[in-house]
Amino acid sequence: MCGIVGFVGTRNCVDSLLDQLLRLEYRGYDSAGIAVVNDGALNVVKTVGKIRDLKAITGDLTGTLGICHTRWATHGAPSTPNSHPHTSCAGDIAVVHNGIVENYLELRAELQAKGHVFKSETDTEVIAHLIEKHFRGDLLEAVRDAVKEIDGSYAIGVISKHNPGILVAARKDSPLIVGVGTGENYIASDIPALLGHTREFMVLEDGDLALLTKDKIELSSVKGGPITRKVLEITWDVGAAEKGGYDHFMIKEIHEQPAAVRDTLRGRLTPEDTVSLEEMKLSPEQLRKFNRIYIVACGTAYYAGCVGKYFFEKVLGVPVEVDLASEFRYRGPILDDKSLVVAISQSGETADTLAAIRLAKKLKSTTAAVVNVVGSSLYRECHSILYTRAGPEICVASTKAYITQVIGLYLMGVYLARARGAMSAGQEKEYVQELRKLPELVEESLQTEEQIKEISQKLSPKEHAYFLGRGLDYAVGLEGALKLKEISYIHAEAYAAGEMKHGPLALITKDTWIIVPVTQDHVREKTISNIKEMQARGATILAVLKQGDPDLSEVVDHVVWVPRVHDLFMPVPTIVPLQLLSYWTSKILDREIDQPRNLAKSVTVE
Repeated sequence: MCGIVGFVGTRNCVDSLLDQLLRLEYRGYDSAGIAVVNDGALNVVKTVGKIRDLKAITGDLTGTLGICHTRWATHGAPSTPNSHPHTSCAGDIAVVHNGIVENYLELRAELQAKGHVFKSETDTEVIAHLIEKHFRGDLLEAVRDAVKEIDGSYAIGVISKHNPGILVAARKDSPLIVGVGTGENYIASDIPALLGHTREFMVLEDGDLALLTKDKIELSSVKGGPITRKVLEITWDVGAAEKGGYDHFMIKEIHEQPAAVRDTLRGRLTPEDTVSLEEMKLSPEQLRKFNRIYIVACGTAYYAGCVGKYFFEKVLGVPVEVDLASEFRYRGPILDDKSLVVAISQSGETADTLAAIRLAKKLKSTTAAVVNVVGSSLYRECHSILYTRAGPEICVASTKAYITQVIGLYLMGVYLARARGAMSAGQEKEYVQELRKLPELVEESLQTEEQIKEISQKLSPKEHAYFLGRGLDYAVGLEGALKLKEISYIHAEAYAAGEMKHGPLALITKDTWIIVPVTQDHVREKTISNIKEMQARGATILAVLKQGDPDLSEVVDHVVWVPRVHDLFMPVPTIVPLQLLSYWTSKILDREIDQPRNLAKSVTVE
């Protein structure tokens, strides 16, 4: 799920393709590969590791038609067989792919029954075999017929030795662009790859197919009719292009959250409104046996775990403890074979979290992980895995990884509750229907950005800010405070609103900033009482309210409205304006947003 580039022309394209792929290296990846057509032969070279490792083994590989790919593992661990490009049985068709083929298991079984032999664990390989199944000499039509059988998302580039001057591309729910050249044309998953070769691009839309030769580009729909797309001239420099035109990776990744949520849900919500988690490989005995859950994580992942605690206890009726992984081992946790330990980590390499899981396994506990990197240490060591599909996250301060961790915990909670008989079929259906709304609700929450910019102007001169909330609003406040402190360097703390009278209220003076999510119906009036205590002391108050609730403008200074969903799922739309508040406050203060001082993306030592 990372970088795609493709070329068709008259010159040797190998070095050019590898250089283009290097421009996408910032996206993160675990393996790389290239396929080229030359003198009637299709040659494929791929390897685990970096693009420089691939370059070292290409030797005298040449060709005037080629595709190249960097892979971020989703189905199957990082390995050479799982790397892209993937080929047909005959080795005459090669495919690179970003996205998720939801129905790959069914397609794979059907193709194997017809004699197709698979060489990898990936979902992508079925695309190569589907194209082979439909190929009758016309590569474009074979791709068109193949994608009609695919459920899920895809951005694909396809070449065949039987059509040596043709590059075919198709897109659905995963970005893909066409670069317009002179005597040569290109495809790529992102603009930076091609800026050294062209400034003219067409952005493919869902359902588009493209046929490229050295001299022409023809676009058509998946149904077969011709279409046109506007040619855009890009004036960005390479640095801006890597960020999609945004000033920082953080704001780009905030805006990628609707897609990240959609991808994490994809294939896990069935047409019957149930949750299907094939990767949760727990036996019926393991599912029934545990009588306590421990959630262990660090930093942002820990705050995702705080949301998970509330949700798990509500739907499972089982006691849940959420622990900082750095403290877990040293407090002597009471673990046994009736404990389920759930670890959360973006990288899957967090040292404290790995140590906690190793302790849990030593004490015979069942372990599960919510993780964003297939093949990582955590991924390999836990009994069961839920992969979050956030994709690479470049900014040190986590946004889309956090929101997909929360989604992963929701999915796990519903799955476990239903499997244990703690949730009725009707309740599961209700929750699944709410989960389906979340990508669009995150998109709607992003519409608060212009208002947040104005509020940030007023917050940025302050030295302190406090986040208050009750229940799940408190969990969201914890993450909101972390975001503000780690990139703006404003001192920010989160408190359970009911605790303010037990000490922290001494800190509240005139113009102290208070940020309060108010989205939980059962504690709304109590939270409003806490807000009035802040108002009486002259605080400046920002309230985040859900649409349809009574306005609080009489008791607060600023109101931000977010879309409404079941209270248990409100942390998802609510966190977005808090992320935006941190970003825009930090931008006004001219901070190093993507790489804040003293911090690292993955903490691999204690």
